[in-house]
Amino acid sequence: MTIGLERARPAVVRDHPNAGWFAVGAVCFGAFMGQLDASIVTLTFPALQHEYGAPLAAVQWVSLAYLLALVGLLAAVGRVADAVGRKLTYVQGFGVFTVASVACGLAPTLGWLVAFRVVQAIGAAMLQANSVALVVRSVREDRARAALGVQAAAQALGLALGPAVGGLLVDTVGWRWVFLVNAPVGLAGLIAGRYLLPRTRERTPLGRFDGAGVGLLATASTALLLVISGVSGLEMPGWLLVALAAATVCAAIGFVLREKAASSPILQLSVLRPPVVSLGLAGALCGYLVLFGPLTLLPQVLGTAGGTGAVLTCLPAGFAVAAVLADRVLPARLGSRGRTVLGALVAAAGCAALGPASAPWEVGVSLVVAGLGLGVFIPANNSAVMSAIPARMSATGGGLVNMARGLGTALGVALVTLCLHTGGETAALAVLAGAGVLAAATGLAARPEQAR
Repeated sequence: MTIGLERARPAVVRDHPNAGWFAVGAVCFGAFMGQLDASIVTLTFPALQHEYGAPLAAVQWVSLAYLLALVGLLAAVGRVADAVGRKLTYVQGFGVFTVASVACGLAPTLGWLVAFRVVQAIGAAMLQANSVALVVRSVREDRARAALGVQAAAQALGLALGPAVGGLLVDTVGWRWVFLVNAPVGLAGLIAGRYLLPRTRERTPLGRFDGAGVGLLATASTALLLVISGVSGLEMPGWLLVALAAATVCAAIGFVLREKAASSPILQLSVLRPPVVSLGLAGALCGYLVLFGPLTLLPQVLGTAGGTGAVLTCLPAGFAVAAVLADRVLPARLGSRGRTVLGALVAAAGCAALGPASAPWEVGVSLVVAGLGLGVFIPANNSAVMSAIPARMSATGGGLVNMARGLGTALGVALVTLCLHTGGETAALAVLAGAGVLAAATGLAARPEQAR
């Protein structure tokens, strides 16, 4: 495709001194909507369990099916976007996501809801694979971390509104409006993307599409989460559980071998060679596991009535404050590495403090602390990863960051469900705190000269 297929911004936008920040603002629509959807859906779980008489291990697939499709598609969509145009892919993704959201709100059965969530994930992949690339390529290099902080704040705003809005919608007009609420935001995002986003100037030829790689990645991630669900209470025979575990290992090994041999792989393994990239992606996975784990855990422990939604809002509210203010408040000499370590340890401390917390205000304060830590950690970590990836592969890099986010989110849902089924709330909190410590370790292991 040629650049002509991506319509130029109006001259008044293109020539404005803040044109780059206008583009960041347009991306924030997608960041807001994606995280609003991600945080709001967990509030529907108790209502879906009651309506369909299904266990949590089955209902969680309303989230997991979405996340699995997202994880399986992000790297591939990033490669396509680098070739055909990031703006084009992003705007079309908004359309797919919005239409699929309405379909989810009208779904007649649990099975149809899960199926429409997969379609919704296709649109989300088209958005998320491009979001980080559009942000860092729209502003000056020295403003990239601040721009990513603004994007993270938009994500946090979506996360913050999700629990409160979700709890209110489920308790009043019903769970279907949890999905229908995406429609007006999606329409606004379509308009903003058309008029505010820049056209793609640097492209990487796609070559032969690596369908086998996409299939192997999807198989490995799906089989892994099915295994976790089987152990968490989803009814399945023992032989199937063993077969799925074997499929996970075989598909993962097959994916690595395929990407080494493919002429045009969806994931160029050389991109992962710098430790700041590979460790940063592992850190991103842990960070989002910590972010979404409590959003699954607390509705099951506290229920959705009363002030649960307001209490859950404390986590993303802390995230938003830190994402916006960290670059101004923290000393510049701390750098991305220091911020990742500091932020991850603070987040781990917040999760650990949830254990002895009993009163709602104590839970809220602990969640604020965890959110503040994540708001420092995630923008700094993502900025370090993107700085080590060539500009011509920025959408591929952004796809990897968001793939790590999707997998971390899925594991946050699945591992909390597993812990509630086997070890209870204490085990779930231990997993979340441990993930925070592991995220800090990835930041320590990436040396400053590698990040540069």
